[in-house]
Amino acid sequence: MPDNRPIGVFDSGIGGLTVVRELMSLMPNEAIVYFGDTARVPYGPKSPATVSRYSQEAASFLMSRDVKMVVIACNTATAHAAERLAELLPVPVVGVIEPGARAAVKATTSARVGVIGTSGTIGSGAYDLAVRRRLPDARVYAQPCPLFVPIVEEGWFSHGAARLVAQDYLEPLLEMDVDVLILGCTHYPLLRELIAEIMGPDVALVDSAAETAREVSDVLEKYDLRRTDPKPPSHTFAASDAPLRFRDIGRSFVGDVLSVVELVDVEAIGHRPEVFSAP
Repeated sequence: MPDNRPIGVFDSGIGGLTVVRELMSLMPNEAIVYFGDTARVPYGPKSPATVSRYSQEAASFLMSRDVKMVVIACNTATAHAAERLAELLPVPVVGVIEPGARAAVKATTSARVGVIGTSGTIGSGAYDLAVRRRLPDARVYAQPCPLFVPIVEEGWFSHGAARLVAQDYLEPLLEMDVDVLILGCTHYPLLRELIAEIMGPDVALVDSAAETAREVSDVLEKYDLRRTDPKPPSHTFAASDAPLRFRDIGRSFVGDVLSVVELVDVEAIGHRPEVFSAP
């Protein structure tokens, strides 16, 4: 039966708002609870065990807000925690890696696929595995871009420093002659214009945020979880640090709908077993 509870979304910081933007565009009647772990961003350089713990704490917070689904809007967290959260949570869990890999396989004509992401995402090999499951002959060229996340968190989308860093990171992929590039971090769509300019018109960019929103829509349809309340949805935004900064930069992602940001101490919430159990 229809379910008027909100969709829960979390990320290491503000980057996951690119997923929220796509969710709002595709499903304007759905309510969203978003948590950005700004106190502990970035997740990319941290160990898999630490990322898994952070992810379980974020999921505990979202489940305490009675969400009907958890969307992991972070590639690093998807790589290190998606399977565990799917086992633990009594609601559907959607990550960002599988949707991005599917779109890349559809888009490539040369089977030469590039991936950019955090050190954690690239080191996990998750995209390489996801692409090769669908296209065994694919050649996947992965490039870590650790400075992209702090650049986006600073709001330096068109800053000269961003261009210099991007040119350095993307040069090896240009040399590999890829025809598809997966933006393997939800922060990266904010640098899409810059990345597209450097990669050139012959390289298709795959935005995992847009692909993830489509997967969320499919899951809601499959399990009959659509919101049917005729009243406009109410959205909640929370961060673990610097909520005013989160709001100011976050508006470049989702606009004025982001007006109030709640400060949440997820470490105090911890991994609460009671919210990981079905009622």
